[in-house]
Amino acid sequence: MAQQHHGDTASHDASHGSLKSYVIGFLLSIVLTIIPVAAVMNHMLEGKPLLILILAMAILQFAVQLVFFMHLKEGENARWNIMALILGMIILLTIVAGSIWIMTYNQVAH
Repeated sequence: MAQQHHGDTASHDASHGSLKSYVIGFLLSIVLTIIPVAAVMNHMLEGKPLLILILAMAILQFAVQLVFFMHLKEGENARWNIMALILGMIILLTIVAGSIWIMTYNQVAH
């Protein structure tokens, strides 16, 4: 017969965030969305500064999602999760930067 382990459900519930952390994450997400929208709608910035603002808010939004909703820093394998994320980001940035470099300096197309 299968036995129920009440300790397992308690540790499973503890690995999820509290209502407070979800509300904080949600409010931060809303603010990080409103800032670039307000900058675009009110013509506060143009060109590269606007692009930098949008990209910065997107990166912060990504971090908020990982920390508050995906619980990246919680659990037994938090260190490995962060290292895997960093490796994935390095690979992604290498591919994107390499693609941009090839598209910019491709002598065959010119």
